[in-house]
Amino acid sequence: MLVALVLGSTALLAAESDKIKIGEFIPAASPQPAPQISVTDMAGNTVELGDFKGKFLIVNLWATWCQPCLKEMPSLEALQAKLDPAVTVLAISEDRGGAEAVKPFAEKLGLDKVKIYLDPKSTATKAIGARGLPTSIVVDADGMVLGRVEGAADWNSVEMRAALKKLMPINSPGR
Repeated sequence: MLVALVLGSTALLAAESDKIKIGEFIPAASPQPAPQISVTDMAGNTVELGDFKGKFLIVNLWATWCQPCLKEMPSLEALQAKLDPAVTVLAISEDRGGAEAVKPFAEKLGLDKVKIYLDPKSTATKAIGARGLPTSIVVDADGMVLGRVEGAADWNSVEMRAALKKLMPINSPGR
């Protein structure tokens, strides 16, 4: 009986991992409320995810030491520039070094469109259930998670922008 449970669990995990496509948007089977996340901005002010209610969000978890994140961040910056104000990108750094580690990275890559936040205790990673970095969730204006991306994505690709625009409100300026 124990062997059957173990084998059954392994099969379930394998089936679940088959659904994950690295770097591709995976829509939620049914939208769920976004987790309550509290982070700080680069000036040290506390910000909560709920503060952005009414906005279409991409919440991106990343770190300066994460090579796939280095690849992904410029595309998030380009997406923000292209779809602003319809989309708000919240780039939440999981670096333990806080602003001292993140600021030079952001300056080097010219990140001035995405909103950068700090989460040195990785509470957002736990709340979102991220299995690695980068991980992103897409949250609608009502605070519901519409889907996620695990791994580096080209957020500024035609395909990704089309997937996002389908999720935006009809009267959205970027749609």
